[in-house]
Amino acid sequence: MTAPAIELRGISKAFGPVQANKDISLSVMPGTIHGIIGENGAGKSTLMSILYGFYKADSGVILINGKPTQIPDSQAAIRAGIGMVFQHFKLVENFTILENIVLGAEEGSLLRPSLAKARTELKRLSEEYELHVDPDALIEEIGVGMQQRVEILKALYRHADILILDEPTGVLTPAEADHLFRILANLRREGKTIILITHKLREIMDITETVSVMRRGQMTATVRTADTSPQELAELMVGRKVLLQVEKTAARPGAPVLEVENLRVVDEAGVERVKGVSFNVRAGEILGIAGVAGNGQSELLEVLGGMQHATGLLKVNGQSLDLSGLHSDGRTRRAHGVAHVPEDRQREGLIMEYSAWENAVFGYHHEQKYQKNMFLMDQAAIRADAEAKIERFDIRPPNANLSAKNFSGGNQQKIVVAREIERNPDLLLVGQPTRGVDIGAIEFIHKQIIALRDQGKAILLVSVELDEILSLSDRIAVMFDGRIMGERLPHETSPQELGLLMAGVVGKGEAA
Repeated sequence: MTAPAIELRGISKAFGPVQANKDISLSVMPGTIHGIIGENGAGKSTLMSILYGFYKADSGVILINGKPTQIPDSQAAIRAGIGMVFQHFKLVENFTILENIVLGAEEGSLLRPSLAKARTELKRLSEEYELHVDPDALIEEIGVGMQQRVEILKALYRHADILILDEPTGVLTPAEADHLFRILANLRREGKTIILITHKLREIMDITETVSVMRRGQMTATVRTADTSPQELAELMVGRKVLLQVEKTAARPGAPVLEVENLRVVDEAGVERVKGVSFNVRAGEILGIAGVAGNGQSELLEVLGGMQHATGLLKVNGQSLDLSGLHSDGRTRRAHGVAHVPEDRQREGLIMEYSAWENAVFGYHHEQKYQKNMFLMDQAAIRADAEAKIERFDIRPPNANLSAKNFSGGNQQKIVVAREIERNPDLLLVGQPTRGVDIGAIEFIHKQIIALRDQGKAILLVSVELDEILSLSDRIAVMFDGRIMGERLPHETSPQELGLLMAGVVGKGEAA
């Protein structure tokens, strides 16, 4: 019999009192695409980090092609034929593609021979695996789909036979994701072994042959993909039945809550990021903004949330708000009934070293109910409020004293969502509400957003996940290169049409 490409036996890893992996065994056959799924905090990333040499297991054995293998660091993993494509690419933006591929794999003290050799090898790999790139293009000048190809080529250049991909389609258009899957299928046909970590069950069903499910640090099941279903996998992940489709009634929009006219944003380098955008969001509806990351959505949210200056007109409940002066800030926005769940929870939504109870009140700590007197905040009231949020939003572990960094990504997101939604805002700005969030938490967060809409609140939703945009939105606007390319109703469009708009291909009668 052929030995597994990867075999893990009894892998355990603890971080202090937290048991991240517990007695995990896994077998991945060569020339297959093997999916790994699980809730946030289930231990997937820890397990793959052990395999790639970022962490050392407390106990257990790793076998590569049937041979016990020590992997103390990533260089040892590379020597063992393992490559990893991270969710957040590890590329130097002001280097060329060729320089990024050679970086860390130079031969000798002179760079020129290494670059010449790499150019020849890159041409061969590009043709063999349909990973065509311009070796002299700067990383900062190419799209995320092309950057991902560079990461795969980096691994192949280092002779990887085993590829680990972590959430590989999170920043891709549908067309780019389809192209990635063709590349992975081609790699599989060439005998490469691929481990795919994703929370998207549709992708698991479409491309993997086998899928392993992790829950709370343990491996709970490994099944042939053809013998299972998304519903069964979701239940294995969270230990209960999960609603995969968003259930909602038809929207009953009221008066405009948010009005935006000719909004323009210029960054510090003088580049116009938002180019004359106009739209409105009414009470009792969700307007979804679709688009590939980097096309102005982030800047739009930051302006509306008071984090960045702009020109144009902004009204909330009919009242004009400052876009570029002293009163263009988050506190003023919150005073006008605007709540904001930012796109990047760790950089913009939380202070990672601070406790959950402190994070649960940020931005609202000046409110009277949290004040003991004019000099001191009422910490007991803040803690009690945070503990109530933790219970209502099922934040795990239910410990308000833990620092934010000790929660999984999904539970960090719940802290931010709870803080903003519980303010009962007139307008909720929410960016990437379920990025890196497991399926159980996705279901919960979606229900909270729908409940807020049904209370008559206006919601502006920005997401790169088309399934999320289509299922949650009452109207959809698509952004490309800082402009709104078109507006659609969810039941009158398709992922393919939205994907074309996301790529800048406009429909008949629409302006470019």
